[in-house]
Amino acid sequence: MNLSPRCLLVCLVLSVPMLARATAPASAKFAPRFAVSGPRAEHYSRRCQSQSAQRIARPQGTMLWGTRRSWDSEKPTDERNSVVVSVDLAPLRQADVGVKALRFNGGHLVASPSPDAGAVTSGVVGTVLQGTSSDGKPVEVAICGAEPSAEDAGMVFYRIEAWNAVAQEWENPCVAVDRVPDPRALAVSGVWDSSGAHVDAPGKLTFACENGAITKCIRWGYKPWASREGRSLADLHQACTRLARADYCGNGRNHTHEDTTIDIYDRFGLLERATETSREWDPTKASFEAAWAPDGATCLARTRDGRAMETILRECPQRFQTGAAVELGAGEHCTARRADVEPGTALLRNLSYGAPKGSTSSASAP
Repeated sequence: MNLSPRCLLVCLVLSVPMLARATAPASAKFAPRFAVSGPRAEHYSRRCQSQSAQRIARPQGTMLWGTRRSWDSEKPTDERNSVVVSVDLAPLRQADVGVKALRFNGGHLVASPSPDAGAVTSGVVGTVLQGTSSDGKPVEVAICGAEPSAEDAGMVFYRIEAWNAVAQEWENPCVAVDRVPDPRALAVSGVWDSSGAHVDAPGKLTFACENGAITKCIRWGYKPWASREGRSLADLHQACTRLARADYCGNGRNHTHEDTTIDIYDRFGLLERATETSREWDPTKASFEAAWAPDGATCLARTRDGRAMETILRECPQRFQTGAAVELGAGEHCTARRADVEPGTALLRNLSYGAPKGSTSSASAP
């Protein structure tokens, strides 16, 4: 592998740069541009309004979607649940006059038919779409604002709210953390199921919040709608979502802690292994952790959160086999590998610091 100083250091809590928030234009609150009447008028008029601070959700481990698991914050809920996992592009629950549906255009949505050709937000803001939660229940999702990314003008972050049927009010479904207290979402084609697998679903999208692995991997450069030298980045993005959450078994369960710094690099040179010491990263203190494919780890040397390797082998029996170390080159080797995949064909690899002794991730406990 051709390595160079060019690299990316990342945090599993989504320690995303605040540059985009500082430079992107603030979106104004949505003002209705159409007449609404009947019993739903009051219901829709309450969307996209400021909510009290007490309803900000607590961070709950390393997330895939970056959304709340349940509207009931006191109810224990599996990490593979979400209040909204998919949204239909059509038919629309509410929209500007003449707008019949939304469609994808790279990293943003456009209205169809477009009321203002060339604009990336016209006809989109104010739209209410029909979504679905992980338990199959319907949930309405409103697009309250649109902010083009400072990093890529063709990529738009959306301010969204979902109808909380428990509290009977519109709320931001994205989980807030200290670094990103008012999270937005990207619109990504297709859906992710409870195992963390991406499913192509025509007519459906995922609103992936800033503090989740889906958006995190996009910001690191793996845009699933993009390509590099004729190769789609979709598989790299999917492998990244597994890596970011240390989802070794490919079953949607993470094995990490928040604020865990890692180094990611791929076999195609989009991101390369760090070789220089910085304030955020010291490569001399890090070691190889695992190699990754879209369905999870292909081989691993150790766990990120410090749990015994045997716990991973029990979690997904028949997936990995142990024995003689498998050499990958560049001083990297695996102690457990998949029998059905050659470790060297993995799309991504990562380094991490060793976890504190006795440390484990409670978020991934059964």
